[in-house]
Amino acid sequence: MKHLYILIFSIFISFNLQAQGVLKSNVVYKITYFRSADGKPKEDRNPTEVIVSTNQNLISNAAILDHKAKYPYEQSIATKPAQILFQVADLGTDKQIATADSLAIAKQTFELSNETKMILGYTCKKATTVVNSNTIDLWYTTEAGIKAAPTSLGQNLGLVLEQVRNGNSFVTATKIEEVKKWKPIDLAKISTKLTDGLTYKDLLWKSRFTTLNVFNNETINFIDKPQSNDSVFRFAGGTVIARKVKFPDFQSNPNVFVDLTEQSNGDAYDRTGSVFIIPTDKQISLMDALKNSLKDLPVYDNGNGKKYQGVVATANYNPVIELMRFFTPFGVGKYNTLKLKDKNWAEKVYYRQDVSELFPLVNGKEVWVAVFIGNYDKGGHKVSLNITLHNGGREKERKEVILPLFNSTNVMEMAGQEYATMFSSDKGLEVSFTLAKDLKDAKLRYITTGHGGWGNGDEFVPRKNTIWLDEKETFAFTPWRQDCGSYRLSNPASGNFETGLSSSDLSRSNWCPGTVTNPEWISLGDLKAGAHTIKVTIPMGKPEGSSSSAWNVSGVLLGVE
Repeated sequence: MKHLYILIFSIFISFNLQAQGVLKSNVVYKITYFRSADGKPKEDRNPTEVIVSTNQNLISNAAILDHKAKYPYEQSIATKPAQILFQVADLGTDKQIATADSLAIAKQTFELSNETKMILGYTCKKATTVVNSNTIDLWYTTEAGIKAAPTSLGQNLGLVLEQVRNGNSFVTATKIEEVKKWKPIDLAKISTKLTDGLTYKDLLWKSRFTTLNVFNNETINFIDKPQSNDSVFRFAGGTVIARKVKFPDFQSNPNVFVDLTEQSNGDAYDRTGSVFIIPTDKQISLMDALKNSLKDLPVYDNGNGKKYQGVVATANYNPVIELMRFFTPFGVGKYNTLKLKDKNWAEKVYYRQDVSELFPLVNGKEVWVAVFIGNYDKGGHKVSLNITLHNGGREKERKEVILPLFNSTNVMEMAGQEYATMFSSDKGLEVSFTLAKDLKDAKLRYITTGHGGWGNGDEFVPRKNTIWLDEKETFAFTPWRQDCGSYRLSNPASGNFETGLSSSDLSRSNWCPGTVTNPEWISLGDLKAGAHTIKVTIPMGKPEGSSSSAWNVSGVLLGVE
């Protein structure tokens, strides 16, 4: 079958293209290249097109030259005889950037071969180079009398009629034709827009997606009177920062990522962190408690003698929707002066989480986005937060349902919110909800981490988490992370023990210092319209002296009506 595809492709070329002989040096030519891979022509409706003239080669494609390309798009220009490589990117109607490299072409090296083959009636020789561990074969001819190539590679060899990557990915010339009217690219005009290569790549990359800058180098600490401003609000002693963010309206479901950077600004310890959305679609929201008092929140009472504020959904309240659970490392940045041989500490920690499934909640809306880091240090931590939206064109579901059900992380810990010790009783954490319509393929987006930082605390003791749906056990697992030692270079202030271990090496209940805790996706099947209950039970360890364990769990129900 592979040989048949190759034969068909070869016949296509032979029927449509004729060898040109020696080409005229004072004529402008357009060379069209099509792609194929593993012997199969690709459905390439946008072939590479190279415009060859006396003083420059323009490497472009059909969509750009036909004025049908979507922004951003990029073209390359190789000048003659100087062989300066210009890269030009159009980011929008009136926004163009460029960079120039006088060595990119000159420094190319090739292994030349006497092997030959015929392409478009020209005898071509092979030149081979390696780019980023990829073997690139260039089949070029000197019989045409001009020099050009479908990429920046081989511009000095001759006329490159085929480029082959790793022996199975081909870019092959299929047509050479004269261009009657052509206006050369104005390089003097482009030169006014030049920037360095790294800046150019960064601007081009960032233009391909939407970035929402939420927080920039903000402090999360604990002080008596935290100061808010017009855009960033501080609550719970400064351990919660919040800001209203307007999300763009997408017609398709984009890929959405939360990007957070963190470094110590004084606090040397591993702390619980959370990036979350504060729902305001019901009568009561967490914003009421943040601005006023915990007394504004509904209380969950499971009979163990404690009152848990704002942890489960009720008829007039939705708990916060957790986008990302993260944990600060031991003192990254601030305590990098604590040197150890052969340990080059990270300057900050970077967390990135895919939260695409939650985007329908915020699509086209203005919502409160917040970050919490539990600490009692006046220096605390520095964080920056971006949310990026990448329009990958994923199809929208018919009717997506997203219901926040519970979140036991006490994000108002420093304002007196109770720790999540409700698992000391058999009832654990239970929430009731009502579906207006049948729900297909229901899933629970479940995040869980155990806490209690002494030898017998649940931070260091594996505990089974059990999910119950309508009083029936649906799913059970033991959350446990054994890879914490992989992140040692983010933990300069980690304690070191006589055993030779560091505190940041130790396995923990689903989290490691300096990492994100990923959600567990729990399938609940199809759910009928009407009332349901979900319960979480965990055999939490008993307190010892003044120390006690807790479990931070969050759950969001997702499905399709």
